[in-house]
Amino acid sequence: MKKSTITILAIVMGISFVSLLAMQMRYIEEILSMRRAHFEESVSRSLYETSHQLELEEAKRYLEQGPNAMNGIATAIDSVYVSTDSSVIQRTHQVTAKDGSVYTSRETTASTNLSDKFFTKKEATTNDRTRSLKEIMDMRYAHEKSLVEEVIYSILYTASDRPIDKRIDFDVLDNILKAQLNNNGIDIPYHFCVTTSNGTSVYKCADYEEEGEEMAFSETLFKSDPVLRTGILKVHFPDYGQYISRSIWFMMPSLIFTIILLITFIVTLILVFRQKKLTELKNDFINNMTHEFKTPISSISLAAQMLGDASVPKTPNLTQRLTSTIIDETKRLRFQVEKVLQMSMYENQKANLHMKEVNINELIAGVVHTFALKVEKNGGKIVSNLHADDPTICVDDMHFTNVIFNLMDNAVKYKRSDASLELNVETWNEPGHLCISIEDNGIGIKKEDLKRIFEKFYRVHTGNIHDVKGFGLGLAYVHKIVKDHHGTIHAESELGIGTKFIIKLRND
Repeated sequence: MKKSTITILAIVMGISFVSLLAMQMRYIEEILSMRRAHFEESVSRSLYETSHQLELEEAKRYLEQGPNAMNGIATAIDSVYVSTDSSVIQRTHQVTAKDGSVYTSRETTASTNLSDKFFTKKEATTNDRTRSLKEIMDMRYAHEKSLVEEVIYSILYTASDRPIDKRIDFDVLDNILKAQLNNNGIDIPYHFCVTTSNGTSVYKCADYEEEGEEMAFSETLFKSDPVLRTGILKVHFPDYGQYISRSIWFMMPSLIFTIILLITFIVTLILVFRQKKLTELKNDFINNMTHEFKTPISSISLAAQMLGDASVPKTPNLTQRLTSTIIDETKRLRFQVEKVLQMSMYENQKANLHMKEVNINELIAGVVHTFALKVEKNGGKIVSNLHADDPTICVDDMHFTNVIFNLMDNAVKYKRSDASLELNVETWNEPGHLCISIEDNGIGIKKEDLKRIFEKFYRVHTGNIHDVKGFGLGLAYVHKIVKDHHGTIHAESELGIGTKFIIKLRND
């Protein structure tokens, strides 16, 4: 499958997953919004009913304080006075209230024909008498009703004149509030307080906590009273957040599974692209392996032909040189084979090291001698300063030879076109360590690339230079082998000046 096709499918699936996740988050937001609205409506309804019930309780309490209040209304004195000329009728009503005060009322009725309206004359008919009695009773009922209302108003006005903390039984208030909240489906803990209209605190419940006060709900108590005599009931819920979030718990499994699927998709996508990259690297490696093998094979073949050619005089120096070339190119061929093994080593994530004591000066001198032909071919030179006083160290000679060869090979690959290659190899001792440095005067490495050069498959960009072969494995291999030898390696470089690699191995 082409990379573009995989990319398109990945984008489509990614958009689908993200859209699904966004829709679920939108549903959760809507559910939370509806839950908040329902909760606020229920609390407001509960507080309104609590305020109303509190007013009813106060009226009931004052009207049921004892028989004296109503007895005062019942002890009414009623009298009727009729003038001598029968032209005026006067009724006097006296009502004694509970506090001893006397309410007196008089009604005066003028009549031009008492015989028609009242039963003071013997010749009045029965119907006239009945009608007159009914009118008198209606008048009396209306007046006494007004007196009762006046007494009740006086009692309630006296109640509203009392301080707010004297008008409310806070235990009763708590019971009413709890009952109303339960009736509206709210059964979570709450705290309440009562203040005056100007904000002065009057009462706080016994277990009052300030947590959650920013989400307090309030209701005015005794709304019909003057503003200065009203109270404010404030209620807040410490577990409000948990109560609201409880409504989305049923959505959590779906959301979690969606996130797991999204993570799985991302990981799968990364693995697919990584595997595709590995496949491309392997294909490139196979395509370039033949070219890499041609040089040592052709050198060995040429040296062998010269040794076998009878027309070429066999001087000791020539024979020695041809023999050395065959040996060196054989080592180089072995190194190319080792590159093939590096690929499988990275897949297995384990290198099999065969450790033995090696004179590092001699090992590096052999690599320098082998590599000299390649450096000279590119118009450069190698300078070696192998001054380590204690060069003996325990390493895997094959892998460590490859490390040195890789670093030198990079110097040749990334040489400058405007200057001859100069390669300096040096060894020295530090307390407890054997140090090796390989320095070149090549194109150098940018600072942002310098910290990533030991990453697997990472290659430094070389601008318009396209003749550098490689797979981003060489320095990663070097770093791994040095680390497996319990050593360290770091690079120092300046763009356009050159690069220096420093290896430190423990020799204690």
